[in-house]
Amino acid sequence: MSGIRVLVAKPGLDGHDRGAKIICRALRDAGFEVIYSGLRRTPEEIVHTALQEDVDVIGLSILSGAHSVLFPKIMDLLKENNMEDIKVVAGGIIPEKDISYLKKIGISEVFLPGTQTQSIVDWIKKNMEKENPPDGKS
Repeated sequence: MSGIRVLVAKPGLDGHDRGAKIICRALRDAGFEVIYSGLRRTPEEIVHTALQEDVDVIGLSILSGAHSVLFPKIMDLLKENNMEDIKVVAGGIIPEKDISYLKKIGISEVFLPGTQTQSIVDWIKKNMEKENPPDGKS
């Protein structure tokens, strides 16, 4: 399952990235190519990095509560740049009541605290196989 490129990004003013780094390591250990954005990235920086790195998946990690402002902006920028084929997943401190809204705007999946890293790996593998079946038939 090599060749899947994942950008793990920390949007906004959130200054805590231990969880994001744990996810990066788990994805790398699973054979994915991982790019980590670092802290405090703007939506524009995240989308620009996704474009430059030709990623398949963007993982957004947020603890600040600004997901309702930052995630729609990221999704709009992806659409404006014809990058809607990139799967976007989110994790961190996100109230359950906000999950349906995030999925409505195009976030593919939301992983809450306590999610096992293997579940995230498995979700990405399963959903990327649907996009790019091993036999080349879509």
